[in-house]
Amino acid sequence: MPNQQRHPDGHIGSLVISALFVIMGIIALYDTTGYSDRDSQVFPRTVAILMILTAGVSLITRFLHPQESGGFGTGTWWRRVLLIVAMFAGCLAIPHIGFLASGVISFAGGLIAAMHDRWTPITAVLYAGSGMAVMIAFFALFRYVLHVPLP
Repeated sequence: MPNQQRHPDGHIGSLVISALFVIMGIIALYDTTGYSDRDSQVFPRTVAILMILTAGVSLITRFLHPQESGGFGTGTWWRRVLLIVAMFAGCLAIPHIGFLASGVISFAGGLIAAMHDRWTPITAVLYAGSGMAVMIAFFALFRYVLHVPLP
């Protein structure tokens, strides 16, 4: 790796982020103790426990085996910002425009952020179709299989 791309303190950022995820998992796990319905505790508790475990493994691994490289690495900053903005916009839009429409916002923003190849009409149609299929499948799973009330 060339010298200008080395980040000797990159592992510190990974340790901090892993520790933050462990803390957020503990907070989320504690928050589920206030849920009155036992069925509504299952998914958040599962996610919180998995987050604590995976972030804990990451924390221990990075602590025991620090690496010179770390941090964000190379890439364009606008892609990272777009992904975060698209996720927040989708979350904020759910109560106003519904699950499927807000899913389109999140999916489109994430797709634009992740697409490094040249866009062609065929790729746009293929990605739009596969995105719709995935969103409809999630909608059907939550609505009809898991009986989760969706906006």
